[in-house]
Amino acid sequence: MNVLFLNPPFHKKFSRPQRSPAVTKSGTLYFPMWLAYACAVVMEKGYEVDFIDAPADGLTLADVEERVRKFNPAVIVMDTSTPSINNDIMIAGRMKELCPSAFITLVGTHVSALPDDTLNADNRIGAVCRYEYDFTVLDLVQTIEKKGNLRNVLGISYKEGNKIVHTGRRPFVENLDEVPFVSKVYKKFLKIENYFNPNALYPMVTITTSRGCPFPCTFCVYPQTLMGRGFRLRSVENVVAEMEYIVNNFPNAKAIFFEDDTLTVNKKRCIELSELIIKKGLRITWNANARIGLDYETMKIMKKAGCRNLCVGFESGSQKILDNMKKKTRLTEMKEFMENARRAGMLIHGCFMAGLPGETKETLKETLELAKTLRPDTVQFYPVMVYPGTEAYDWYKKKNLIRSSDFSKWITPDGLHNTVIRTEDLTAEDLVKFCDNARREFYLRPGYLLYKLKQLITQPREIKRTLKAGKTFLKYLLKGSDIQKAGA
Repeated sequence: MNVLFLNPPFHKKFSRPQRSPAVTKSGTLYFPMWLAYACAVVMEKGYEVDFIDAPADGLTLADVEERVRKFNPAVIVMDTSTPSINNDIMIAGRMKELCPSAFITLVGTHVSALPDDTLNADNRIGAVCRYEYDFTVLDLVQTIEKKGNLRNVLGISYKEGNKIVHTGRRPFVENLDEVPFVSKVYKKFLKIENYFNPNALYPMVTITTSRGCPFPCTFCVYPQTLMGRGFRLRSVENVVAEMEYIVNNFPNAKAIFFEDDTLTVNKKRCIELSELIIKKGLRITWNANARIGLDYETMKIMKKAGCRNLCVGFESGSQKILDNMKKKTRLTEMKEFMENARRAGMLIHGCFMAGLPGETKETLKETLELAKTLRPDTVQFYPVMVYPGTEAYDWYKKKNLIRSSDFSKWITPDGLHNTVIRTEDLTAEDLVKFCDNARREFYLRPGYLLYKLKQLITQPREIKRTLKAGKTFLKYLLKGSDIQKAGA
């Protein structure tokens, strides 16, 4: 039985799998990692699979249709996102027209949060997977193959006539070592040169060492719609074995990006992972998402093991705002963290948001001043993006602070991020203007420009990723934002 995994066409280079899906100003394009994990599980069971990442390969709907006709799948598993959901549902219907006997399944954060809305949008959709879906997809494929009862498949929603059936919630995978290497799917179907993260050396490969996040931040979409709040770990032996596979099978790869919600929750494990990488003699740089709180000794051994950059959500310069979003971090800890990072020789990408609950012009000023004080290697300033299934979305919706109910407005006509929220004190225009000015003030400081020039001279390996990221980013930096207000 043939099973197709499809990241459907939309805007070229539309980064559907990232936490805030859009065409990005830095050229960032995420691997379709969660879809690929499900593919790996199904592929391991001996099914004939195909995997299409249309935005990465620049494929049109006609291109995809031609490939689908040739493959003739019995099951089509399609990724989705909030801003592309109307397009995704349309393509799901088109796939059903092409392959009338195929069972169409939609996955992703949006449909997990809004299964009823999705199924009511088009009766040709066979099912929606809720939350973590690797083994849900496998169970569904096996059930369809045996012509079994869909009610026995945990973790799906589907229609029986006009009635929507929600089966029981599937338990999260506790032993993540049971999940096959996602990089094997990349090797068979994808070109790693298509994907880019400006924080990592180019080209890179993205995997994950854990799932879930134990922290209660209100805005973060993966823990609330896919992977849950529980923190589950792969063994360090399993992680390093996949790193060895990547080194041996992707000779052009310069880096590995660990796309965990927070790799650094367990410092003891960070040390164990680093020690094993060193013991195995792996020569590849790596990057990860992290929280503040890492001590110098932990950073030092991570750096020795190849860790080059950490992506850190500082978010706000106001302790009140941090508390409102349930970030569970302190401003004093941020400064200590950055001192440890500089001492260890670790690059930091700082993430800052505007428009969080309680935001005012004064708290925004505090955020910009914090960014300048911390002096990370690179930064991003964005109005907060809210997605269905998160506490943040519910809060803004209840307060009538979301300016559009049309999910297509979450991006501009060109696919760039759109600002769909305001705060009780600030308009969408205020938030966009702040982010524009903050980026300019941070990046165009003489001290920062001299720092970057020195970095490019003393660390030539940084040139390729810096120029690739800066090619489009500089255009937006000088002329204004790629972020607009909803309806603009």
